[in-house]
Amino acid sequence: MILVTTPTGQIGRHVLDALLAAGDAAGPLRVIVRDPERLAPRVRARVEVVPGSHADPDTVAKACTDVDRVFWLVPPQPTADSVEDHFGAFTRPLVDAIERQGVERVVGVSTLGRGVAVRAGQISASLAMDDVIRATGVHHRALCPPYLMENLLHQTGALRDRGVLAMTAHGDRVLRTCATRDIGVTAARLLLDGTWTGQDDVPTVGPDTLTPEGMADVVSEVLGRPVSFRRIGDAEYRAALLAAGASENWARAVAELSAATDEQGFYGVTVPSTPDTAPTSFRRWCEQVLAPAVRA
Repeated sequence: MILVTTPTGQIGRHVLDALLAAGDAAGPLRVIVRDPERLAPRVRARVEVVPGSHADPDTVAKACTDVDRVFWLVPPQPTADSVEDHFGAFTRPLVDAIERQGVERVVGVSTLGRGVAVRAGQISASLAMDDVIRATGVHHRALCPPYLMENLLHQTGALRDRGVLAMTAHGDRVLRTCATRDIGVTAARLLLDGTWTGQDDVPTVGPDTLTPEGMADVVSEVLGRPVSFRRIGDAEYRAALLAAGASENWARAVAELSAATDEQGFYGVTVPSTPDTAPTSFRRWCEQVLAPAVRA
Protein backbone atom coordinates (compact mmCIF):
# COMPACT_ATOMS: atom_id res chain seq x y z
CA MET A 1 0.00 0.00 0.00
CA ILE A 2 1.09 3.58 -0.75
CA LEU A 3 0.67 6.40 1.77
CA VAL A 4 0.58 10.02 0.56
CA THR A 5 1.13 12.98 2.88
CA THR A 6 0.05 16.56 2.04
CA PRO A 7 -2.50 15.31 -0.55
CA THR A 8 -4.07 18.76 -0.88
CA GLY A 9 -0.76 20.65 -1.13
CA GLN A 10 0.79 22.06 -4.27
CA ILE A 11 3.04 19.00 -4.72
CA GLY A 12 1.12 16.28 -2.90
CA ARG A 13 -2.02 16.79 -4.96
CA HIS A 14 -0.03 16.14 -8.14
CA VAL A 15 1.40 12.97 -6.60
CA LEU A 16 -2.06 11.73 -5.73
CA ASP A 17 -3.51 12.65 -9.13
CA ALA A 18 -0.76 10.71 -10.90
CA LEU A 19 -1.26 7.68 -8.67
CA LEU A 20 -5.02 7.73 -9.23
CA ALA A 21 -4.43 8.00 -12.97
CA ALA A 22 -2.34 4.81 -12.77
CA GLY A 23 -5.44 2.88 -11.72
CA ASP A 24 -4.94 -0.69 -10.54
CA ALA A 25 -1.16 -0.39 -10.96
CA ALA A 26 -1.06 1.82 -7.87
CA GLY A 27 -2.91 -0.63 -5.67
CA PRO A 28 -4.68 0.66 -2.54
CA LEU A 29 -3.96 4.29 -1.62
CA ARG A 30 -4.11 5.96 1.77
CA VAL A 31 -3.68 9.64 2.66
CA ILE A 32 -3.06 11.67 5.80
CA VAL A 33 -4.92 14.98 5.65
CA ARG A 34 -5.79 17.58 8.27
CA ASP A 35 -9.11 18.47 6.66
CA PRO A 36 -10.68 15.64 4.64
CA GLU A 37 -13.25 18.08 3.23
CA ARG A 38 -10.48 19.67 1.16
CA LEU A 39 -10.21 16.45 -0.85
CA ALA A 40 -12.38 16.40 -3.95
CA PRO A 41 -15.29 13.93 -3.73
CA ARG A 42 -13.83 11.88 -6.60
CA VAL A 43 -10.62 11.51 -4.58
CA ARG A 44 -12.32 10.63 -1.29
CA ALA A 45 -14.19 7.88 -3.08
CA ARG A 46 -10.96 6.19 -4.19
CA VAL A 47 -8.61 6.54 -1.21
CA GLU A 48 -8.57 5.62 2.45
CA VAL A 49 -8.43 8.78 4.54
CA VAL A 50 -6.64 9.12 7.88
CA PRO A 51 -7.53 12.51 9.38
CA GLY A 52 -4.82 14.37 11.26
CA SER A 53 -1.27 15.66 11.01
CA HIS A 54 1.74 13.60 9.97
CA ALA A 55 3.62 15.28 12.81
CA ASP A 56 1.44 13.28 15.21
CA PRO A 57 2.97 9.88 16.09
CA ASP A 58 -0.36 8.15 16.63
CA THR A 59 -1.72 9.40 13.30
CA VAL A 60 1.38 8.26 11.43
CA ALA A 61 1.41 4.89 13.17
CA LYS A 62 -2.22 4.30 12.20
CA ALA A 63 -1.65 5.49 8.64
CA CYS A 64 1.45 3.33 8.14
CA THR A 65 -0.26 0.05 9.05
CA ASP A 66 0.34 -2.35 6.12
CA VAL A 67 2.07 0.44 4.16
CA ASP A 68 5.32 -0.29 2.33
CA ARG A 69 5.77 2.97 0.36
CA VAL A 70 5.42 6.55 1.59
CA PHE A 71 5.42 9.94 -0.08
CA TRP A 72 6.84 12.34 2.49
CA LEU A 73 6.78 16.14 2.52
CA VAL A 74 7.12 18.50 5.47
CA PRO A 75 4.68 21.40 4.96
CA PRO A 76 5.85 24.94 5.73
CA GLN A 77 4.72 26.47 9.00
CA PRO A 78 5.71 30.15 9.09
CA THR A 79 4.50 30.56 12.67
CA ALA A 80 6.82 27.80 13.97
CA ASP A 81 9.12 28.98 16.75
CA SER A 82 12.00 26.90 15.36
CA VAL A 83 12.60 25.67 11.81
CA GLU A 84 14.76 22.81 13.05
CA ASP A 85 12.18 21.70 15.62
CA HIS A 86 9.44 21.92 12.98
CA PHE A 87 11.25 19.52 10.66
CA GLY A 88 12.22 17.29 13.58
CA ALA A 89 8.63 17.01 14.80
CA PHE A 90 7.56 15.66 11.42
CA THR A 91 10.55 13.38 10.98
CA ARG A 92 10.39 11.43 14.24
CA PRO A 93 6.99 9.75 13.57
CA LEU A 94 8.20 8.61 10.14
CA VAL A 95 11.39 7.16 11.61
CA ASP A 96 9.30 5.23 14.16
CA ALA A 97 7.09 3.86 11.37
CA ILE A 98 10.11 2.75 9.38
CA GLU A 99 11.69 1.01 12.33
CA ARG A 100 8.55 -0.51 13.90
CA GLN A 101 6.11 -1.03 11.04
CA GLY A 102 8.27 -2.10 8.14
CA VAL A 103 7.93 0.81 5.74
CA GLU A 104 10.31 -0.16 2.93
CA ARG A 105 10.54 2.84 0.61
CA VAL A 106 10.25 6.57 1.17
CA VAL A 107 10.05 9.18 -1.58
CA GLY A 108 10.55 12.61 -0.06
CA VAL A 109 10.72 16.19 -1.27
CA SER A 110 14.05 17.79 -0.42
CA THR A 111 16.16 20.36 -2.26
CA LEU A 112 19.31 20.94 -4.22
CA GLY A 113 22.33 21.94 -2.19
CA ARG A 114 23.49 18.74 -0.49
CA GLY A 115 27.14 19.07 0.44
CA VAL A 116 27.15 22.71 -0.66
CA ALA A 117 24.51 24.65 1.27
CA VAL A 118 25.78 26.44 4.37
CA ARG A 119 23.50 28.27 6.82
CA ALA A 120 20.63 27.94 4.37
CA GLY A 121 17.59 28.05 6.65
CA GLN A 122 14.84 25.64 5.60
CA ILE A 123 17.17 24.08 3.02
CA SER A 124 19.62 23.06 5.73
CA ALA A 125 16.77 21.69 7.85
CA SER A 126 15.41 19.67 4.92
CA LEU A 127 18.78 18.14 4.13
CA ALA A 128 19.27 17.27 7.79
CA MET A 129 15.86 15.55 7.74
CA ASP A 130 17.03 13.38 4.85
CA ASP A 131 20.04 12.30 6.87
CA VAL A 132 17.86 11.24 9.80
CA ILE A 133 15.56 9.22 7.54
CA ARG A 134 18.46 7.58 5.75
CA ALA A 135 20.09 6.59 9.02
CA THR A 136 17.27 4.02 9.42
CA GLY A 137 18.52 2.17 6.33
CA VAL A 138 15.20 2.58 4.48
CA HIS A 139 15.27 2.70 0.69
CA HIS A 140 15.05 6.43 0.03
CA ARG A 141 14.80 8.83 -2.87
CA ALA A 142 15.01 12.57 -2.21
CA LEU A 143 13.49 14.71 -4.94
CA CYS A 144 15.69 17.80 -5.21
CA PRO A 145 14.19 20.81 -6.98
CA PRO A 146 15.56 24.36 -7.21
CA TYR A 147 13.25 27.41 -7.08
CA LEU A 148 9.59 26.41 -7.49
CA MET A 149 7.73 28.22 -10.25
CA GLU A 150 4.60 28.13 -8.10
CA ASN A 151 6.23 30.57 -5.69
CA LEU A 152 5.31 33.25 -8.22
CA LEU A 153 1.61 32.60 -7.65
CA HIS A 154 1.95 34.70 -4.50
CA GLN A 155 2.58 37.66 -6.80
CA THR A 156 -0.48 37.51 -9.04
CA GLY A 157 -1.84 40.76 -7.57
CA ALA A 158 1.42 42.66 -8.12
CA LEU A 159 1.70 41.31 -11.65
CA ARG A 160 -1.88 42.23 -12.46
CA ASP A 161 -1.99 45.64 -10.79
CA ARG A 162 1.57 46.96 -11.00
CA GLY A 163 3.36 44.85 -13.60
CA VAL A 164 6.13 43.96 -11.15
CA LEU A 165 7.90 40.65 -10.52
CA ALA A 166 9.82 40.85 -7.24
CA MET A 167 12.45 38.48 -5.82
CA THR A 168 15.34 38.55 -3.40
CA ALA A 169 17.61 37.06 -6.10
CA HIS A 170 19.95 39.17 -8.20
CA GLY A 171 18.19 40.00 -11.45
CA ASP A 172 21.13 39.14 -13.69
CA ARG A 173 22.05 35.72 -12.22
CA VAL A 174 20.56 32.48 -13.55
CA LEU A 175 17.95 30.97 -11.25
CA ARG A 176 17.03 27.38 -12.11
CA THR A 177 13.35 26.50 -11.67
CA CYS A 178 10.94 23.58 -11.52
CA ALA A 179 7.17 23.12 -11.78
CA THR A 180 5.50 21.31 -8.89
CA ARG A 181 3.58 19.07 -11.26
CA ASP A 182 6.86 17.61 -12.52
CA ILE A 183 7.90 16.83 -8.95
CA GLY A 184 4.58 15.12 -8.32
CA VAL A 185 4.72 13.02 -11.47
CA THR A 186 8.29 11.95 -10.72
CA ALA A 187 7.36 11.04 -7.16
CA ALA A 188 4.43 8.94 -8.36
CA ARG A 189 6.63 7.13 -10.87
CA LEU A 190 9.01 6.15 -8.07
CA LEU A 191 6.17 5.10 -5.78
CA LEU A 192 4.74 2.85 -8.49
CA ASP A 193 8.12 1.12 -8.94
CA GLY A 194 8.80 -1.39 -6.19
CA THR A 195 12.19 -2.48 -7.52
CA TRP A 196 14.59 0.36 -6.71
CA THR A 197 16.82 0.09 -3.69
CA GLY A 198 19.36 2.14 -1.78
CA GLN A 199 19.43 5.86 -1.09
CA ASP A 200 19.92 8.60 -3.66
CA ASP A 201 19.01 12.11 -4.72
CA VAL A 202 16.81 12.71 -7.76
CA PRO A 203 17.30 16.27 -9.10
CA THR A 204 14.24 17.87 -10.69
CA VAL A 205 15.63 20.83 -12.63
CA GLY A 206 13.66 22.48 -15.42
CA PRO A 207 15.07 23.20 -18.90
CA ASP A 208 15.50 26.99 -18.59
CA THR A 209 18.59 29.03 -17.80
CA LEU A 210 16.72 32.26 -17.15
CA THR A 211 17.68 35.10 -14.86
CA PRO A 212 14.89 36.77 -12.84
CA GLU A 213 15.04 39.62 -15.34
CA GLY A 214 14.60 37.07 -18.13
CA MET A 215 11.71 35.50 -16.26
CA ALA A 216 10.03 38.90 -16.07
CA ASP A 217 10.44 39.23 -19.84
CA VAL A 218 8.76 35.85 -20.39
CA VAL A 219 5.91 36.77 -18.04
CA SER A 220 5.49 40.06 -19.92
CA GLU A 221 5.27 38.26 -23.27
CA VAL A 222 2.79 35.68 -21.99
CA LEU A 223 0.55 38.25 -20.28
CA GLY A 224 0.83 40.71 -23.15
CA ARG A 225 1.65 43.63 -20.84
CA PRO A 226 4.86 45.18 -19.48
CA VAL A 227 6.37 43.40 -16.48
CA SER A 228 9.56 44.61 -14.81
CA PHE A 229 11.81 42.92 -12.26
CA ARG A 230 12.48 44.39 -8.84
CA ARG A 231 15.00 43.01 -6.38
CA ILE A 232 13.84 42.91 -2.76
CA GLY A 233 16.45 43.59 -0.11
CA ASP A 234 16.91 41.16 2.77
CA ALA A 235 15.62 43.61 5.37
CA GLU A 236 12.51 44.39 3.33
CA TYR A 237 11.82 40.70 2.74
CA ARG A 238 12.20 39.82 6.41
CA ALA A 239 9.93 42.69 7.42
CA ALA A 240 7.28 41.50 4.96
CA LEU A 241 7.42 37.97 6.38
CA LEU A 242 7.04 39.26 9.92
CA ALA A 243 4.15 41.48 8.89
CA ALA A 244 2.45 38.44 7.36
CA GLY A 245 2.64 36.62 10.70
CA ALA A 246 5.86 34.63 10.42
CA SER A 247 7.86 34.01 13.58
CA GLU A 248 11.24 35.68 14.04
CA ASN A 249 13.00 32.34 13.62
CA TRP A 250 11.11 31.43 10.46
CA ALA A 251 11.68 34.85 8.90
CA ARG A 252 15.40 34.67 9.71
CA ALA A 253 15.65 31.19 8.21
CA VAL A 254 13.88 32.22 5.00
CA ALA A 255 16.26 35.16 4.68
CA GLU A 256 19.20 32.77 5.14
CA LEU A 257 17.69 30.45 2.51
CA SER A 258 17.38 33.28 0.00
CA ALA A 259 20.90 34.52 0.64
CA ALA A 260 22.36 31.02 0.36
CA THR A 261 20.67 30.17 -2.93
CA ASP A 262 21.72 33.50 -4.39
CA GLU A 263 25.31 33.58 -3.15
CA GLN A 264 26.29 29.90 -2.99
CA GLY A 265 25.04 29.09 -6.48
CA PHE A 266 23.39 25.71 -6.01
CA TYR A 267 20.26 26.96 -7.84
CA GLY A 268 22.41 28.56 -10.52
CA VAL A 269 23.69 28.14 -14.04
CA THR A 270 26.11 25.29 -13.25
CA VAL A 271 23.23 22.98 -12.29
CA PRO A 272 22.28 20.75 -15.27
CA SER A 273 18.67 20.35 -16.33
CA THR A 274 16.99 16.97 -15.88
CA PRO A 275 14.43 16.56 -18.68
CA ASP A 276 13.29 13.12 -17.50
CA THR A 277 12.16 14.47 -14.15
CA ALA A 278 11.41 18.14 -14.91
CA PRO A 279 10.39 18.74 -18.54
CA THR A 280 8.16 21.79 -18.06
CA SER A 281 9.59 25.06 -19.34
CA PHE A 282 9.00 28.34 -17.56
CA ARG A 283 7.10 29.74 -20.57
CA ARG A 284 4.81 26.74 -20.72
CA TRP A 285 4.13 27.01 -16.99
CA CYS A 286 3.34 30.70 -17.34
CA GLU A 287 0.90 29.95 -20.15
CA GLN A 288 -0.83 27.09 -18.34
CA VAL A 289 -0.73 28.20 -14.69
CA LEU A 290 0.42 31.77 -14.04
CA ALA A 291 -1.50 33.61 -16.77
CA PRO A 292 -4.90 32.09 -15.84
CA ALA A 293 -4.24 32.95 -12.18
CA VAL A 294 -3.33 36.55 -12.98
CA ARG A 295 -6.39 36.96 -15.20
CA ALA A 296 -8.80 35.37 -12.74
